[in-house]
Amino acid sequence: MTDTSVAKQRVNTPETFNHRPNHSAQSAAGGRWSSLIATNAAIAIGSRIHGSKSEIYVNGMCVDLGRNKTSCPSIVIVNGEPKFSDGREILQNPTVVLETVANEVDPLGRAEKLEGYLALPSIKECLLVRSDQMRIEHYARQNAKQWLYKIYDERDDVVSIDTLNCKVSVAEIYAKVDVKLSGLSSKAIN
Repeated sequence: MTDTSVAKQRVNTPETFNHRPNHSAQSAAGGRWSSLIATNAAIAIGSRIHGSKSEIYVNGMCVDLGRNKTSCPSIVIVNGEPKFSDGREILQNPTVVLETVANEVDPLGRAEKLEGYLALPSIKECLLVRSDQMRIEHYARQNAKQWLYKIYDERDDVVSIDTLNCKVSVAEIYAKVDVKLSGLSSKAIN
């Protein structure tokens, strides 16, 4: 392959955000907790939407963010019939996205992905679940330009994913996960 053909291939290949932390001793633990959080959330949500017309994808379904960018969140849920890119399994119409994140992971990349998710008209709810502390940031679409923002940071909190008619406790999502309580309190925000 020539340098020119490699360059052409790169131009036509969508940029995929890497949501995995760098490999270090601390990140290895973050990977473990991220995986466990995604598994817990998928089991909890999946058991509640079983029998509906929704499909749930865990760790590997990429989402088209537009502008030749994709992201592969921890969990993607589609209400109704999924639509994919021509010839590729990149989801075009996610309804709910759940992304596990850690503070040490690239905050600018995280912000850009969040903006990409929130710009997709099909996404009704987006959850950012911290793997380094007990904290879930929940964005729920109110209209085309307005989102409701909630923070859940206590074990007794219950996350209501209204798009799916589903409620999941923070305790379920963080079951067997060794994280500290959030240093910020959501009582002043919610």
